[in-house]
Amino acid sequence: MKRGQENITDEELLKRYRESGDLAYFVEAYKRYMPLMYGVALKYLKRPEDAQDAVMQLFEELIVKVKETEIQSFKAWLYTCIRNNCLMEIRKRSKNLSVSLDDSFMEFCDDFHLTVVNERENREKSLRECIEGLPERQRVSVKYFFLNELSYKEVEERTGFSSKMVKSFIQNGKRNLKLCLERKGITSNETD
Repeated sequence: MKRGQENITDEELLKRYRESGDLAYFVEAYKRYMPLMYGVALKYLKRPEDAQDAVMQLFEELIVKVKETEIQSFKAWLYTCIRNNCLMEIRKRSKNLSVSLDDSFMEFCDDFHLTVVNERENREKSLRECIEGLPERQRVSVKYFFLNELSYKEVEERTGFSSKMVKSFIQNGKRNLKLCLERKGITSNETD
């Protein structure tokens, strides 16, 4: 990896890898998410050595697959790949469960993942729209409290609102957000 390429987007790294065949581009993109993938693998496989093996095995598989696959979000795609590989490993280990994962099932998983990603993006867009639609004092208080994760006291200091006002704006803002999201067809448990 050449100096200065750590700021290049995942998509650009993958594009360069596809065009040049230089594995260093794929390595740079992949290693950005190794801690995430290790964490997912550890969650499913339980043993650290199995999780490490899963991450390295997936790397080897994806060297070719990434050249042939249209990828919208590399991070989300990797998450799906490592999760699916772990689930297949668990199924393989289980003597009581015999499942055949054919190509149509894997295509279904890819389509299902894209649907989940699209739904999440729609929820996030709706949430942003609803936040922007709040009255100014509620919007400011809600953004500081939930998005910036500031305490009530810090919101008071930033806004100049009293403690009572901040709590009121946040409570009313939450209620108005919930109503707005429900009007858009998004239930509150989807946004948790």
